[in-house]
Amino acid sequence: MIEKNSAIMKNPRVLCLLAEGFEEIEALAPVDLLRRANCEVVLAAVADHREVRGRNGIIVRADTVLSEICPLNAEGKPEFDVLMIPGGPGVSELRKDGRAIRLATAYGQAGAWVAAICAAPLILADAGLLANRRFTAHFSVWSELPQVPDPQRVVIDGNLITSRGAGTALDFGLALIEVLLGAQKREEVSVSIML
Repeated sequence: MIEKNSAIMKNPRVLCLLAEGFEEIEALAPVDLLRRANCEVVLAAVADHREVRGRNGIIVRADTVLSEICPLNAEGKPEFDVLMIPGGPGVSELRKDGRAIRLATAYGQAGAWVAAICAAPLILADAGLLANRRFTAHFSVWSELPQVPDPQRVVIDGNLITSRGAGTALDFGLALIEVLLGAQKREEVSVSIML
């Protein structure tokens, strides 16, 4: 259920992090939906090259590499409205790299939206954002999380949006559209894809 106090944004900006082994559906389905809704979505490769191989061997050319952009301004505040992190085996690379954790911490503390799907809520746990919060995640990572996840397909708690996995990627993307642009825009996009 979308929170009623969500403010509709004009021209929301979304930063989506891609690491080798990312789950293609969890990244590309929400990005596709967000771009249909006229959000500016920047795909940022965590490695130093734009081509990123997903879990199933699909190679995606990111818009940029993370080291070439400034997701935080000089005061350490978010430059994007949403930090989005897809799951898959690439989450282990994101955890080792550390930048996703630092960004999640900064975005979460600033009140910006932080969205994670599948195994990516591990990043939110590492950032200390899940304590006493409702969230969901893929069952394969439940043992590493601070409490048992909610069984819903998408969970919104404050500025956190989490989803269970590849099978919930459309729900995840549509939830992001609704919190950013409202129920009417969500419905427009849903109708346009015959959902």
